[in-house]
Amino acid sequence: MRDPWCKAPERILPLSQLPRTSVIICFHNEAWSALLRTVHSVINRSPPELLEEVVLVDDASTQDHLKQQLENYIQRFNGKVKVVRAKERTGLIRARLLGAAHSNGEVLTYLDSHCECTAGWLEPLLDRIARNSTTVVCPNIEVISDSTLEYMKSGYVAVGGFSWDLIFNWHQIPEREKKRREHMFAPVQSPTMAGGLFAINKAFFEKLGTYDSGFDIWGGENLELSFKTWMCGGTLEIVPCSHVGHIFRKRSPYKWRDGVNVLRKNTVRLAEVWLDEYKTIYYERIANNLGDYGDVSSRKKLRESLQCQSFGWYLKNIYPELFVPSEAIARGDIRNLYRNNKSPSSMCIDSPAKKGNLHKPLGVFPCHKQGGNQYWMLSKTGEIRRDDVCVDNNGGSVILYNCHGSKGNQEWLLEDWGGIKNPSSGKCLALTEAKDKLVMEHCVESEFRQKWLFENYNRTAYDHWKNNNLL
Repeated sequence: MRDPWCKAPERILPLSQLPRTSVIICFHNEAWSALLRTVHSVINRSPPELLEEVVLVDDASTQDHLKQQLENYIQRFNGKVKVVRAKERTGLIRARLLGAAHSNGEVLTYLDSHCECTAGWLEPLLDRIARNSTTVVCPNIEVISDSTLEYMKSGYVAVGGFSWDLIFNWHQIPEREKKRREHMFAPVQSPTMAGGLFAINKAFFEKLGTYDSGFDIWGGENLELSFKTWMCGGTLEIVPCSHVGHIFRKRSPYKWRDGVNVLRKNTVRLAEVWLDEYKTIYYERIANNLGDYGDVSSRKKLRESLQCQSFGWYLKNIYPELFVPSEAIARGDIRNLYRNNKSPSSMCIDSPAKKGNLHKPLGVFPCHKQGGNQYWMLSKTGEIRRDDVCVDNNGGSVILYNCHGSKGNQEWLLEDWGGIKNPSSGKCLALTEAKDKLVMEHCVESEFRQKWLFENYNRTAYDHWKNNNLL
């Protein structure tokens, strides 16, 4: 898998200078073949002098093959592999902490239980930590087919980011980072990490407060660790010379408790502690429905004791490519003012903004004031966007498309009478008389189907933007 550049002796410190690691693999009812593929690849493709142990953390599995059969099987590894079992189902976050508590290595390396490590995967990760113990590193994660179980080799390297829904996503390496690196396979600084596969110095992990103990089951822990790594003196990198394959599930293996939105609870805790004034951006997305997120005073005290940087510093220095909604001209739902007797309710522009929704027509739906699919932002350059996707006038139909920053089909002006005009076509956004579709029409000031209202306006920024566009 490795490029020849990665194999050059000068790329990696001598093995004697690299720290030893405990590889922690958490599982719950994992398939026998997938789990053992992970374990054998770690054992077979890691230098013995660097591998302290493999710690298998059983998060209360119920399948027979993961009980005595597994205990019997690992005897062949002569003590190099051990099983730690949770007494009850705790979820991924607490299972990882249980693994850390039973680990003896200087470095903790976390893997999911459905991976394959390739030759030379470990040395580049440990090399970066040996050079700086505050560096947190991730391998280049490649795909194992979930239908054929084939390892799909890929040379593509991406960096982690996030949306203002506080959901992790992948992005191309930005130009500033390409210029900084000495080679295309050199380590890449990444604003965030996916969180399933990474290595961290154990003492540094503990200094950062490991994971928030108030987090439940799964979700948000990867962004929390990413933010505090950067904000509290560390560096987060993806190491392209380290290749690990991973089977990506089609759905979450967790069953959430009735009446508890675990992911939201975790992300609200994350926002309260680490996002400073930017937390209101996330709260708008969830209609300020914070719920009971518990006590975060100890986490705030931890941040204060570590003298961490502000989230504004993080956005400016670590993730300057991220669009910040608080800088938007207008944001919130986009409400149409047209009414008819058959349907007197107000209609709002409505669409999910995931990859599968790109190139598809935007929808409309009765306004619900819950944010989510009805949350939009008007940027200073005239884009109507949600994070990285923009409203696009595609030859008469209105679709979602990746924001390209070149105006044209993605530029929109707010007319004084309420119209939303695309200057390149000279047409305005309109609701059909049946109130079921968005269309582009010749602008008519008296036509209520073309009159729209954003939920919130940044008046100072809006007036400045409007005057500049009138000039």
